[in-house]
Amino acid sequence: MPNTIPNALRISGRAVMLAAAALTGLAAAGPAQAQTEYRQKISNDMTRCQAGKPSAVMVTVDDIKSAQGTIRVQLYRGTKADWLEKGRWLYRIEAPARAGTMTFCLPAPGPGTYGVAVRHDVNKNGSTDITQDGGAMSNNPSLNVFNLGKPSYKKTAFEVGNSVKSIRIQMRYL
Repeated sequence: MPNTIPNALRISGRAVMLAAAALTGLAAAGPAQAQTEYRQKISNDMTRCQAGKPSAVMVTVDDIKSAQGTIRVQLYRGTKADWLEKGRWLYRIEAPARAGTMTFCLPAPGPGTYGVAVRHDVNKNGSTDITQDGGAMSNNPSLNVFNLGKPSYKKTAFEVGNSVKSIRIQMRYL
């Protein structure tokens, strides 16, 4: 039977093996790249939220009760798999607390659905002390004794486009 494949379309066995090896390498690199996009500690650079900048979230936190301790603001993907899951935050900003209102700028990886969690660690011990520390989340979902701190991602999610999204969050204390 004559060979009907044009020379331009013929691929040698070695070329197929090289292509397969390259694709395997790309597949192996995928999960590693996904891991590096999480847990990025950044400074509060407000220039990221200037007009004309790409995807970012300007977070204004109201009702901070004191200038003691640290305020931590974290950006999550607005998905069930990521929202408030340990180590699944994208960006984190920590800053000394100021009573009243503070504003933060979190870059976003691009357009999509996100959620923001804020914690006021009053005594700076790194643990959540329910009777002392404050907390807040995007869209200001109601919290109660039976649902301390983990409302559904659906209640906290918001959309970010190709520009800066401004949100206001009200800090809450027990």
